[in-house]
Amino acid sequence: MKPAPRVRFRLAAALAATALLTSACAAADDGDGGKPGKAERGRYEFGRIGRQPEGGAPVSGGTLRFADYAEARSLSPAATYATGASGGSALAAVYDVLMRYDTEAKKYEPWLAKSLRASDDLKTWTLKLRDSVEFSDGTPLDAAAVVGSITWYQKNKGADTALLAPNLAKTEAVDDSTVVFTLRKPWATFPAMLAQAPGMIVAPAAYAKKTFEPIGAGPFTLAEYKPQEEMVLKANKGYWKGKPHLDALRFTWPQSDRAKLDALNDGTTDLTYMRGPDVVDDAVREGHPGELNLTGLGNMVTINVRAGRPGHDLRVRQAMALALDPQLETERSYDGKGLPGKEIFPPESRLHSAVKPAGVDLDKAKQLVTAAKRDGFDGTLTYMDGTDPVSRSKAVVVKAMLERVGFTVKLDLVPSIADRTAKTYVEHDFDISRGAASVSENDPYHRLQSVLNSKSYGNPGGYANPKMDELLDRLQGADGEAETQRVIDDIQTLFNKDVPLVNLGASAAFTAWGKNVHGIVPTDEYMVLLGQAWISK
Repeated sequence: MKPAPRVRFRLAAALAATALLTSACAAADDGDGGKPGKAERGRYEFGRIGRQPEGGAPVSGGTLRFADYAEARSLSPAATYATGASGGSALAAVYDVLMRYDTEAKKYEPWLAKSLRASDDLKTWTLKLRDSVEFSDGTPLDAAAVVGSITWYQKNKGADTALLAPNLAKTEAVDDSTVVFTLRKPWATFPAMLAQAPGMIVAPAAYAKKTFEPIGAGPFTLAEYKPQEEMVLKANKGYWKGKPHLDALRFTWPQSDRAKLDALNDGTTDLTYMRGPDVVDDAVREGHPGELNLTGLGNMVTINVRAGRPGHDLRVRQAMALALDPQLETERSYDGKGLPGKEIFPPESRLHSAVKPAGVDLDKAKQLVTAAKRDGFDGTLTYMDGTDPVSRSKAVVVKAMLERVGFTVKLDLVPSIADRTAKTYVEHDFDISRGAASVSENDPYHRLQSVLNSKSYGNPGGYANPKMDELLDRLQGADGEAETQRVIDDIQTLFNKDVPLVNLGASAAFTAWGKNVHGIVPTDEYMVLLGQAWISK
């Protein structure tokens, strides 16, 4: 039985929010009007970067000002997609996470949990909780609370329900401090789920009434929220790791990445998250301390492959892939300050495949378009994107690249992200549209499954191939880097053949902080944990 349209929309909207935000808002700021630059590869080191002076002993007091990327309109983990690009760090401050991704050691480790152990077949995971941890309302965070919270999350269709529901057979509290997760198939990166929204455990009282209340076991609690203006969180004195050094966190949401970097430079903000290629490039060059993250499929053109759409014809998809030039788009739209490329993982990634992606071949593209026209294709494509300056710029470049091989491209520029979400993920009313999957190296299965699996709500193009579904199942159970790489190579091979979408580049996202800010703990999905943060005098 298929989910009701309203449920399907909620799941799709949650999955789409980050894709549209990260693809549309990474806008290049106005340059000097000179000749477009060429992308310089190898200029970044990913992970912890920058010059961070020694801070000495932690200092208590003060408010940390966070110029965040996007506003968390709700502090419910079931309503907000918890990533660094969509307000996830605010949620992590309220709830903490059961598991944390150690970006330096490149592995998941217990955080709020005491331990997490897998069976040999990776189908049973046993979670042990720390003793005497309490929610901010004084009630215990025990196994029953964990089971209740994850059940509530799925019942309320949190974004990762689409991943949990078909895989999680049973969640059971076997005693006060032990939860056993029984899976239907091996899942090597299951700890990632407990480092993200499902692992943000909410107190039973949070969802006991009709109106949700943000009650968690994190280092901060909600003090004040003024939509589109600010969110203030105050220290939770009963935090399980000890009273936070900071008195409060203040989240604001400047409109542009350039404004965030300017605020960091003039001292009016302490911490920020940026994705715009040119701004990230400037911030890295200026030596700001922070965490630089790399993701694959960070700038992609989604193709509607359903019957009746031009993309249903493989020749049309192949022609688009051969016509679109990532390097040219980066030069024209970002002054060369991006990471262009058609591969799933770029050369900078440890998961970069030896299988080469489709190149640029205009003559072959023209032949494919001509052949499709002989069979009745009229050559017309409609391209959907936003109305902000960078989206307009990209639309013009894509139109020119496709029309030079024989397509006729009509632009559908939609200002509202909500309307674009509905047209792309629910109504499927598009031929091609801009998006991003933001596939991480630590958990490639999560986002690749979302965008390529035939039954996923996050697969707006309707691409379906049983062979790809089988490869994704293999990736889910891949234990170790060597096995993961073999599957990634096979996925890249089939990706090249089927052209489910066209990737135009990877993404570099930078969480940067002032030199007087200390104790920031990066974690999964580009979020940060702030319970141990402090500001030196």
